[in-house]
Amino acid sequence: HAMDSKVGEVLLYYCYCEVKDPERLCAWQKALCQHLHLTGKVRVASEGINGTVGGSKVATNLYIEVMLSQPLFKDILCQEDFKSSAGGAHCFPDLRVGVFKEIVPMGIDPKIVSYKETGIHLSPQEFHREVEQYLSQASQGQSDTILLDCRNFYESKIGHFQGCLAPDIRKFSYFPSYVDENLELFKDKRVLMYCTGGIRCERGSAYLRSKAVCREVYQLKGGIHKYLEEFPDGFYRGKLFVFDDRYAICSNEDIVSACRYCGTLWDQYKLCSSQHCRQLVLTCPSCRNKGLTACCPVCQEKELKVTSRASGQTLKEECECTRRRPRVPIEHASQRMLDTGKD
Repeated sequence: HAMDSKVGEVLLYYCYCEVKDPERLCAWQKALCQHLHLTGKVRVASEGINGTVGGSKVATNLYIEVMLSQPLFKDILCQEDFKSSAGGAHCFPDLRVGVFKEIVPMGIDPKIVSYKETGIHLSPQEFHREVEQYLSQASQGQSDTILLDCRNFYESKIGHFQGCLAPDIRKFSYFPSYVDENLELFKDKRVLMYCTGGIRCERGSAYLRSKAVCREVYQLKGGIHKYLEEFPDGFYRGKLFVFDDRYAICSNEDIVSACRYCGTLWDQYKLCSSQHCRQLVLTCPSCRNKGLTACCPVCQEKELKVTSRASGQTLKEECECTRRRPRVPIEHASQRMLDTGKD
């Protein structure tokens, strides 16, 4: 039946607003998604809602319609706020709807750093012009601007804006510490921030602004998603990482990352083959055929031994690459910008 057809889409959206009764909104949301046969993840909090759901076109269209007429979001959320990509219910293993403290996990109390203190939103066109200007100044070595990727290292690795500064962080909750450790970098700078759909910039920009060191903080409205709709062949190169079974969506054919083992161009992630490791690994078909399927030598060894521990949790982050990776890298003023396009 129409609600279950394979050719559907995945929606990504968020809405910051005051939610008096998160539990009730959560129950309503869960019932709505189940009714429409949608899978995915929805986070509800007293500060709003954040969701990524997949299903048939019929279902996702109905979902948008219902969301836009829900009194809580009616005057805030609009059609444009939904980013869509080809996919469907099969992109997620199940449906998870829950109440959390934050709708995007930055690890800082929303009462302390609020989405209301956000940076200046730029449309994709405005952002495109800003990046263009930044790149031409940077090539002459005279830029007062930082193009900041607010995502995790495994996201920026396979796709990013040319000339961006991409923090080497494993999750967004390390972003505030990254800012703290690198305040010098942001001093008196204009910061252009971006993320996948715009939500991490809402609180990320508020956090950066709370430090009162930047000249101005701007953010890409609608994130890379909306930018790629307007500029599929613009300044964003490579794939767009997504948090579902697809791992990435593609707007141009560029490959900007390499196989972990042989260095050949490769940008398709697989989960590390070691049983309890949740790291993603870039390993090309020919290396995979040689059995190089883990994220690091320790995991590769561990897989051979096939450790049988009662609980998988203890091994969750326990591997060489995790221990070796500093949680919050310190960038030096001679910034390691990702390919400014000065080849």
